[in-house]
Amino acid sequence: MKRLLILSLVLLAVAACQDRKEKTAATEHVHPAESQPMYTCPMPQDSVFSDKPGTCPKCGMDLVKMETGKPEQHHHDTNTGAVYTCPMHPDVRSDKPGSCPVCGMDLVKKEIGGNQQEPIELDALLKPTNEFVVSSLPVTVMQQKQEQIEIRALGTITYDTRMAGTISARVSGRIEKLYVRYRYQRIRKGEKIMEVYSPELLTAQQNLLFLLRNDPGNRNIIEAAKEKLLLLGMDAAQLEKLIREEKPLMTVTVYSNYNGHIHESTNTGAMSKERETGAMKDISLITEELSLKEGMYVQKGKSVFTVYDPARAWAVLNIYGENQALVRVGSKVTIVPETLPGKNFQASLDYVEPFYRKDSKTLTARVYFNNGDLRIPIGSQVSATIYGNTRQAYWLPKEAVLSLGLDKVVFEKVKGGFKAHRISTGIMHKEHIQVLNGLGVQDSVAANAQYLMDSESFIKVKN
Repeated sequence: MKRLLILSLVLLAVAACQDRKEKTAATEHVHPAESQPMYTCPMPQDSVFSDKPGTCPKCGMDLVKMETGKPEQHHHDTNTGAVYTCPMHPDVRSDKPGSCPVCGMDLVKKEIGGNQQEPIELDALLKPTNEFVVSSLPVTVMQQKQEQIEIRALGTITYDTRMAGTISARVSGRIEKLYVRYRYQRIRKGEKIMEVYSPELLTAQQNLLFLLRNDPGNRNIIEAAKEKLLLLGMDAAQLEKLIREEKPLMTVTVYSNYNGHIHESTNTGAMSKERETGAMKDISLITEELSLKEGMYVQKGKSVFTVYDPARAWAVLNIYGENQALVRVGSKVTIVPETLPGKNFQASLDYVEPFYRKDSKTLTARVYFNNGDLRIPIGSQVSATIYGNTRQAYWLPKEAVLSLGLDKVVFEKVKGGFKAHRISTGIMHKEHIQVLNGLGVQDSVAANAQYLMDSESFIKVKN
């Protein structure tokens, strides 16, 4: 009996184990779609799960159904196709072009599958950042092309000093009558400037009249006396009147021999400032009264007035340092006046000053032109475009070149990343910069070097 009881218990245990194994196997082989669905809160931090629909007891949101048993669906095919990623944030990926939601940069295409990027070696990651940068930025190469160089310059309109005339006193005397009443008065050739009483001139007239009365046959002495009066400032009409009336003139009239605007030469401080700046910028110098007045004495040989002709002018252009080698006499230039933008005109550079003006870091070039028809106000601002020589050279985009003071650096594409490399550059034209040496036509460089610069560690560069 005992043996039968023990055998029965053993058979029951074996049957129970076999039943448990079958249930476990059945559970493991149930298709994921047949398993009981689960629901969870959309807010992961709540960690709420349920086997039936409802609302979250923490935030009150509706529970959503969880996908169970399904293989993980990747957003991109790992074998074929392409993805778009941010150059600054590689973790940002998209299956179509767009902008990075973090920094706003345009996403770049990255081929996956057979054309996967070569793995980056550990040695490259251990290099200093001033020697090697790991990145997948777009690259560019030098382009050899012929460029018509255009140089932008700013300047001002000023008087042509070659056409300036000086009115001076030929004798010492007192101003009896002054016909110039205000600064920058417009005068014409032959107009009266002032009347001067001069004892020296009066004595010379009396000597001529004495010779005519007492020694009319001495023609040599009489002609010498007439010549002296002409040299002292009398004109032929005044001399003829003196001989005809046989009465000395108490004053002699000074006439202008020039057309233009009259400037006061006796106010040396104001005039020197005008000559230095090329324009009358101080309004007090323009509106104050004349320092030369009737009753004042003038000295022989001293300049009294200077006449500038506004019909003959200069455009004084300022050329920046990087463009000075491209500027030469004869270069064509287009000038656009600030006050008269519709009256732009063509000219050529007539003179390049061989020095820097005081407190200026630019080179000055002059353009002579006839201002009679244009009538551009003296002192107004102008913009100019100077056309330099056509240049055949190698060019890179400006964004691909990084300036480190005296050094110019590009990031050359190498295996696994970019290497900083020093180059020699020439002129900068529009959106390109000339490459003189340091780079080959087959070398690829980062299209935008600013993204690869580390301001703290990027200190020195190897050739």
